[in-house]
Amino acid sequence: MGLLQRAAAVVMLLVSAAGIQVMRSGPAQAALPTAAVVLGDSFVSGEGAGDYLPVVDASGTAQAFPGWSAANSNAYFCHRSANASVFTASLPGIQQRFNLACSGAQPADIAAPSSARAEGRAVASQLDQLRAVAQTHDIDVVLVGLGSNNTQFTFGDVATLCANRFIADAWTGWWEFWAYLKGEVPQKPCTAADLATDAEVAAATTETTAALRQILDTLAQVDADGAHQVILQTYTNPLPPELAQQYHEEDGRDDTRDKFRALGAERYAAGCPIHRASLAPGHVFSQNLGALVRNAYTTLAAERPAADLRVLDVQRAFDGARLCENPGSPAGALATPVRVQDGPSGTFITSLSGWDKIGIQRAANTCVTYFQTCQESWHPNAAGHTVLGQCLAGAVTAAPRTIVTCARNANGTLTIS
Repeated sequence: MGLLQRAAAVVMLLVSAAGIQVMRSGPAQAALPTAAVVLGDSFVSGEGAGDYLPVVDASGTAQAFPGWSAANSNAYFCHRSANASVFTASLPGIQQRFNLACSGAQPADIAAPSSARAEGRAVASQLDQLRAVAQTHDIDVVLVGLGSNNTQFTFGDVATLCANRFIADAWTGWWEFWAYLKGEVPQKPCTAADLATDAEVAAATTETTAALRQILDTLAQVDADGAHQVILQTYTNPLPPELAQQYHEEDGRDDTRDKFRALGAERYAAGCPIHRASLAPGHVFSQNLGALVRNAYTTLAAERPAADLRVLDVQRAFDGARLCENPGSPAGALATPVRVQDGPSGTFITSLSGWDKIGIQRAANTCVTYFQTCQESWHPNAAGHTVLGQCLAGAVTAAPRTIVTCARNANGTLTIS
């Protein structure tokens, strides 16, 4: 060995001893396959779209359908659908897609196991799941749907509140409560304040923004090449601003009077058991969710001027094809109807015609005890996720750091701008 060779060998030993990694010549490291990843809650997990995939729980066991009477905490009830928008979207250059979202997920579930909170599911934190994907894939696209569930309010509670008030109003006269139950059950239409106050939306915005910040921090740590786009999706209302004329009254009774069972049964069958007066507050709620996501984007974009953040606004993606927006609902709608079971039987009740209030209460109690029997209600269905997939494809090809709007036209086409 010559003098120069020996000197170089000594330097290499000293550098190695100091713990400094030395790059040696050799074959280039193979590039990791590219991936799109979904994080968040039911509107991106595919709740309502069917074809649910097994979900790996916190112990590493893949959970397939455990039966209708299983605990709702079972990982399977995250309801990650093979029809979710990330799987239907055209994403050129993406080799693999991972759905890590979970129905009912809250901002806390991003960094902590969902089981750490009440009514959570037995899955690892979504960031831990993201880290696992990053070990084998180069993450290029991240779709995030977050904000509709938080410590202030949840979409499920909001939907249940308004549907229950309508059903109680339709089937039970006010005098029956006073005579037999010695008290009043709420039967009035929902107001905007019933769904979420301004203070609650502000608190939810702060909570959601903090979780999104954790996602960005983790991506900065684990993404193979540091190049990725993060798309923050808003929400779309499953119900229209106004019901089709067909659903306004039945047997000469509308929903402003006491007890209207035929109308109640008609709207339930159509998938929209709700007061007409509750529709406008419901759209205020969904608009507030959209503002929540956009405000979080504004905050994070200012904090991180180099980050490729985008907003995908889908509030108008179902225009003209919402439940009860047209005659013949739920056929042709892009959202799932409200459906319950009479016990955890797997058989959904499609008609309440002829049911009395005791039977309806029994079915409602099934939803409370076995939430999985009704949790698909008022979510995008498989056709809806096909539309959302088209919206996602448009957002992926848009310019970085933009708000992309996806709106459905009267002829069923989409305008993405």
